[in-house]
Amino acid sequence: MKLIGLSEIDASMIDLVGGKGAGLGEMIRAGERVPDGFCLTVECYRSGELPERELVEAYERLGGGRVAVRSSAIAEDLPEASFAGQQDTYLGVEGHAELIDAVRRCWDSLFTERAVAYRAAVHVEDEPAMAVVVQRMIDPVVAGVMFTANPITGCRTDMVVDAAPGLGTAIVEGTVVPDHHVLRRGAPAVPDPDGCLDAARLEELRAAGARLQEHFGSPQDVEWAIDAGGTLWLLQSRPITTLFPPPPDTGDTRLYLEFGHMQGMLRPCTPMGFSLLKSGSSLWFEAAGARVDRRDPMPRLVSIGGRLFFDVTDFLRSGVMRGRLGTSLEIYGPRVQGAVLSMLDDPRFAPRPGLPFRVGSLVKGALRMLPGGVAGVVSSLVNPDLARARAYRGVAEIKRLTTPPGESATAAERLRWVIEDSHKPIMNIDMHGILWPLAAGLIAGTIPAALLKGVASDEELDTVLGGMPYNVTAEMDLELWDLAVRAREHRELFLGTPPEELAAGYFAGDLPDIGMAGFLAKYGMRAAAEIDVGVPHWDEDPAPLFATIANYLRVDDPGQAPDVRFRAAAAKAERMIATLSRRARRRRPVRGRLAVFFMRRSRRLTGLREIGKFAWLPAIQAARRQLLLVGADLAARDRLADAGDIMFLTLDEARAAVHDGTDQRGLAARRRAEYERELRRPSVPGALLSDGTDVEALAPARPVQDGVLTGMSGAAGQATGRARVIRDPVGAHIDPGEILVAPTTDPGWTPLFMTAAGLVTETGSPVAHGPTVAREYGIPAVICVRDATREITTGQLITVDGTAGTVRVEPE
Repeated sequence: MKLIGLSEIDASMIDLVGGKGAGLGEMIRAGERVPDGFCLTVECYRSGELPERELVEAYERLGGGRVAVRSSAIAEDLPEASFAGQQDTYLGVEGHAELIDAVRRCWDSLFTERAVAYRAAVHVEDEPAMAVVVQRMIDPVVAGVMFTANPITGCRTDMVVDAAPGLGTAIVEGTVVPDHHVLRRGAPAVPDPDGCLDAARLEELRAAGARLQEHFGSPQDVEWAIDAGGTLWLLQSRPITTLFPPPPDTGDTRLYLEFGHMQGMLRPCTPMGFSLLKSGSSLWFEAAGARVDRRDPMPRLVSIGGRLFFDVTDFLRSGVMRGRLGTSLEIYGPRVQGAVLSMLDDPRFAPRPGLPFRVGSLVKGALRMLPGGVAGVVSSLVNPDLARARAYRGVAEIKRLTTPPGESATAAERLRWVIEDSHKPIMNIDMHGILWPLAAGLIAGTIPAALLKGVASDEELDTVLGGMPYNVTAEMDLELWDLAVRAREHRELFLGTPPEELAAGYFAGDLPDIGMAGFLAKYGMRAAAEIDVGVPHWDEDPAPLFATIANYLRVDDPGQAPDVRFRAAAAKAERMIATLSRRARRRRPVRGRLAVFFMRRSRRLTGLREIGKFAWLPAIQAARRQLLLVGADLAARDRLADAGDIMFLTLDEARAAVHDGTDQRGLAARRRAEYERELRRPSVPGALLSDGTDVEALAPARPVQDGVLTGMSGAAGQATGRARVIRDPVGAHIDPGEILVAPTTDPGWTPLFMTAAGLVTETGSPVAHGPTVAREYGIPAVICVRDATREITTGQLITVDGTAGTVRVEPE
């Protein structure tokens, strides 16, 4: 089929007529007013021959005259990628020769530099192909664009209309300042007295937008025009691809805080990862005396777009708790903190009596934990070396007790072990002695700031935390550096071979022995987003480690060697303690002595802050192995397409497949596609309302100096270097002395810190992994820099001021 009328098209024909053609056909079928026209199909493009005679005949049947010739690529106007403006459109085309030329130019636009780059950016790898839509030209007196959800705030109850006289292309191209209208649900449209549209027209557009959104099942980006006769024409409707997925509909206005960034995890969590996280963590709350509903063990922890969000609505509405929220929100950074606190004035979050939790459960938990907790913290501060040894024994004991089923186990037995037993060793009340030394270290690390207020600066106190010993993540990174030292005699092999090939060579036994097997035996359960059981860890995919080794091999300045820098940071910390000791004892003798005591204890205990998560990882690793075996069994029984698809089910859905024979192939495929789309999302809201509103987007913009981005301090100090923007650490390359700019970081990123001169992240908390490890390595860090990965480009010269919390783009 070479040509087809728009009225004959429906959504099922997208592979024949492209995204735009399918959308126009669906609008006509829905009864909307769309300019008449036809589509030159993808088959014509693939044949390489333009059917000129049929094209001219269709043009004459349309009535001739002026037409719009519009590209309609098969990867265009999709839910995950709009391709807005990437291929060409030609308006006011008239005559046979002009029409034929315009169609050929539409075809050619499939391979412009911008279109090729866009396809690469949104990971469209299929062979590109294009249909071309030809429509009668509308001569509008006013035209514009309508979004049926607010594209800036994400609010699903707002519609946004932009209008300007003449063709709507001026708005799309950004060459005019349009009339801008925000139509709020339940509120009458208020026109601009000097604008193009009156209230009746705005209401007509609102009604059309509502119809299109209902028909297509998602918020829409609509192009429209009004002709001289006053008729409204709809020219295009496509999904708004940039909206973050909305929270679940509870029938109430809720506020959710993004939880994963405190763990340095902004990539989506697989459904199985989220399900096991809730199920496993609930065991600890049960051990502490809380009542847990096994149907939803942690109801306030919600998956939105695959990210971990915490429902804080009841805390915000609590007359007792709402006044205490400000301090707890400091870890989210000033913008999110300010935006959430602004919700206190929103009548939807008016205070109510009562507490957001059961007092009885809190008292019961406190009675269970308090005696052991006080004794554990005090004994850890009295004898930190003994406490550390106790914590390490706890890690070994947890690993010993994590005993999965044997080779002969059935799929049902393996799944039962994952659900009921995999997390029992780690989720007891004191984590086998780990919790109290860890807590003592955190206390020892924070008390000096209060004791030395007015005596020591934040930068000086951060220096005390540099080169912190006994941190399992820092120790891991230094051991990886040792592997790089051993790899030096094979430098060309490790520098010249892609990491994926090195990983395959390692498993095949073809690489020189640099100690990788021993490293993976100790740290193979680690990775970026390592708390997600659905993510391959380093023991399955060591390619990121080989990429990091290549980075380390580029270090040619002995003074920049990671072990040298770490020792230098430790020595600097000891000198700072001595300096602060003299100063504090002179000005505040009692407080000074206490501060020095806690600083010394901090050096011996605070490094343990990573050990709790480290102890958890063997349970996740063992559960992953068992789940993949269950997945293989289900794939063999045609209940999943492959073993890895089990990670796109929940525990209950996996149980249904194992016990009831439920075919979960379609569900897993849909979930995998959603997950892969979300992997490409460049940013995640820190706070989200149930109507989809990004609360931070409502906050007034902070004053901006030219070339200066503002965040908050993560680690003190200054550094100037070339930026290296990295969105995923897998296979990432960073040269010594460059400044790492990333959406967020977790322990899987920290090997990159060893050669970086500084760190900039879009999210984070001063107590999160990234800033903590940055302080321990002695590199400055600025966190919570909104849109840093878009505002900064690789190669720019930037200065990171971790003390002031600013990033300056230097002139060149």
